[in-house]
Parts: sequence; structure tokens; C-alpha cells
Amino acid sequence: MVRRGIVAWLPRVVLLLVVLCCAVSVLYMLACTPRGDSQQLAFPRVNSPTGKEEYQSILQEREEHHWDYVGSLKRQIAELKDELQERSEQLKNMQGHGTDSLGVGIDQRDPEKPHKAISQFLHSQVDKAEVHTGVKLPNEYAAVPFESFTLQRVYQLEMGLTRHPEEKPVRKDKRDELAEAIELGLETLNSPERSSNTNRRAYSPSDFIEGLRRTERDKGTLYELIFKGGKAYEFERIVLFRPFGPIMKVKNENLNMADTLINVIVPLAKRASKFRQFMQNFREMGIEQDRRVHLTIVYFGKEQMSEVKGILENTSRSANFKNYTFIQLNEEFSRGKGLDVGARFWKGSNVVLFFCDVDIYFTAEFLNTCRLNTQPGKKVFYPVLFSQYNPGLIYGHHDSIPPVQQQLVIKKETGFWRDFGFGMTCQYRSDYINIGGFDLDIKGWGGEDVHLYRKYLHSNLIVVRTPVRGLFHLWHEKHCLDELTPEQYKMCIQSKAMNEASHGQMGMLFFRREIEAHRRKQKASHRKS
Repeated sequence: MVRRGIVAWLPRVVLLLVVLCCAVSVLYMLACTPRGDSQQLAFPRVNSPTGKEEYQSILQEREEHHWDYVGSLKRQIAELKDELQERSEQLKNMQGHGTDSLGVGIDQRDPEKPHKAISQFLHSQVDKAEVHTGVKLPNEYAAVPFESFTLQRVYQLEMGLTRHPEEKPVRKDKRDELAEAIELGLETLNSPERSSNTNRRAYSPSDFIEGLRRTERDKGTLYELIFKGGKAYEFERIVLFRPFGPIMKVKNENLNMADTLINVIVPLAKRASKFRQFMQNFREMGIEQDRRVHLTIVYFGKEQMSEVKGILENTSRSANFKNYTFIQLNEEFSRGKGLDVGARFWKGSNVVLFFCDVDIYFTAEFLNTCRLNTQPGKKVFYPVLFSQYNPGLIYGHHDSIPPVQQQLVIKKETGFWRDFGFGMTCQYRSDYINIGGFDLDIKGWGGEDVHLYRKYLHSNLIVVRTPVRGLFHLWHEKHCLDELTPEQYKMCIQSKAMNEASHGQMGMLFFRREIEAHRRKQKASHRKS
């Protein structure tokens, strides 16, 4: 660390010397440069009676002025030399004490000791970060979310008013950073140590599926990279960590998800038409493509129940799908109660629970992302879904609103990352039971999901929070009931306002009278002309 300190100080002192010398040189050149006509000294004519004496006097004055500049420059250079000498002596004294800035004694007889100390420090940064185990956090605001990325796109939460929810990494440093991580992941998968054990194929960038990235400012940057495995339902996970220094390989895992079942739990009351739309999505993505899912419907009340059961049974017959459970409760709707009943009703082996809603659209890729980011006793997954704006406002100028699949585009004009919502989550049933489940005293809309999220944050589990490209909240008109508490009603109104349109679209609606008035004036002026 002493060597690193010397290397850090010397360039700064030399740079300071160079800057000061350049500044003095510029001043010297400015002083020597002839002035313009308006500022030029009025030299007397040499042929005049007193011209020669006055001319020599002016030259002498200018010469004395320049010598003063030279003397000042020499004094500054001497002062800088003294300061450089003093700094060098201080560094030598520090080196003589045999202690580096990490507090590790440096043995002059062991030149490898500083490198060992640096390596020890970098590995301690890995231990401090949430790589191997979770860290207890005070509330939801303390959780640092991940960014997800593919070879071409980055999915981010912090957008402001100018950035987009999905965009190419424009900045070169960010492109190089992600490319370096993916390249190291491929080098690890294609390393001779791995290929010599078994007949493994060569991995290429096309095998990269997606990655997660999170930077903790006092520790470093964590990367989790997912690649296609050697067989169907197999994946390779590479975990990397950059502790504000050289990027380091942490671990390499082979993940087989062929037998990892997801129990999709949906609490429901009425809304039969929305349930029909949900089952179309579930059949295509869950039954036909993924084929490793179980569906649990917890229905409140009896109104529209026969229609909902009919939709479920028709799908079961036509798709030959038997992995479903229908639970009916004769009580007032409570999302937390419905999810809790569905989770505890499961009697099989430990299973991944996906808490879902009827107005959610998911892809088969998301189901794999759900599996890959959950681990019993270690990790739970809180995806940030993309929430759709009101299609009637987005496509109002079109003749018709396109089908749902064509509306699911991640753009600033079509929706937003629902970073204030914690309702959609994946976790193993054992973790949900051990954490204590939902607070069942909360009734009606909102609040229960935040309480569960806080429970996980207060535990030693790793909470993965990241935007995902395969999970969408479909727009629906929201009604805030009078029976809600003031806090719940406020949350409901805020959610309702956020769901309607983008900042720019809301501005166009707000100022539509001014816009219409401007159009009328423009038409009137064209008629006159």
C-alpha cells in the first residue's frame, strides 16, 4: 500500500508543477505580446529632440518588468521543489515504519506481502456485499435494486424525465463494463479446467440469456450472469464481483431447473372477463411452453364463481392440464389472505410460489427468471414489472387499439417500471412460512405486500429486486372504495394517477384547451392569408 501511496502522490505533485509552469508561461507570453493599436504605447519619434532618451527609458522599464516575471517564476519553481522534497521525505518515513494504509505490516524481506494485503482487502469487500448471504435492512428504501441486461438492452429503474425504461447502453464505459463481465463469464465456461472434465461444448455470446447488475457504492459491483446449459432446462450461472478494483470470479454454478415447479397463486373476486384473458396467457406461456407450473385460484364469494370455474375447467379439458387447485372462501376479499391460504394449502414438496394477480401478463422466460432468482433459505425474488398506461390514451389517435401482445412494448410512452409495487414476488414456500407470511389483519387494497417485503429485508435472505422484461401489469380502471383507510385511499389514488399516462401525455391532456385554442388561431390566420 505504501507503493500505491507513492504512486498516487507523485503524479499529483508533478501535475501541479506542470500546471503552474504552464500558467506562468502563458502570463509571460501575454506580457511579451505586442498590444493592439488602441492600447499600443505612444512611442515618441526617434528623430525628435527627446525621442532617443524616452525610447531607451521605456525599453529599460519593460526589461525590468520582464525580469520581475522571471524572478517570480524562479521563486515558484523553488517552492514547488521544496514541497516535492518534503513529500518524498514523508513517504520514505512512512515506508520506514513498515505499515500500509490497510493497517497491515509490510515485511521488507517479503515483497509479495503488499500484494497479499491487497488481495485480502478485495476479498473482504466480497464478504461485506450481499453475495453469499443477505444483510438486514431497516426498510424498503434501503434496498439497492438490480439492473437487468441482455446483449443489446439494459432495463433500469432510475430514469428521470429523459432516460428510457429500456435502452441500449449508450455510454462507452457502461458498454465496456458489461461486455467485460460477459467476456469473463464466457472465459470461465470455456476454461480448460472445465472442458477437460467432460465433453463440454464451446460457449458463445449467443448463449448469454440475461444478467443482473447492482452497485453498492461502499463495496463494489455484483454481476449475476445466466447462460444456456448443455441440456434443456439447464443453465449456467456465473457470479462476478468488481470490488472497486480488478473484477473477480466468485463462483460458478450448474443449475438444473427441469424439476423446479412453480405454483402460481391468484386471489380473485368476480372479474370473470379478466380471468378469461389471464387464462389465455397462462395456457400459452405456462401450459404449452413452460410445462412446469401449478395454478392455485383462491376465490372470494360466490358471485361469478360458476363462470370462473367454467373457464378453468374448459382450459383443463382442452389443454389436458390437471395441475390446478380451486379454493373458495365465503368472506370479504383480502389479497393477503388469499395468497396465504393458497401458499399453506400446498401439501407437496418445497415449491416456488409466484404470487400473481389476474391483470398480470407474463412470458415463459419470466418463469425461468423466477426460478433462477430464488433459492430456499437464501434468496427471494421481487421483480419490478412494467405497468401499462391506459391504451385509450396511448392509441386514442388510432382507429383501433391493437391486441394485448402488440401493446406489450417497453417504451417511455407505453408504460413505466412499477417500482412502488411489491405484490408480484417469487419465493420458496419454506421461506414464506418461516418468515411468518402476510399480515392478515390488513383488509382491502394495499399494504400487505409492503409488510411482507419488509420482513424479508429484515431477515438474512438476499432480496433480488430488479426490473424484468417479461412481466407486465395490464391497464384496468381502478376504483378506490370509500371503505379504505385514509392511508390506503391515498395509496390507491396515487396508483390510479400513475397508471393513466406518461408525464408528457398528461401534460398534453392538462393543456388541451390551450392547444385547441392555438389550433383555432392558426386556422384563422391561414384563412386570412
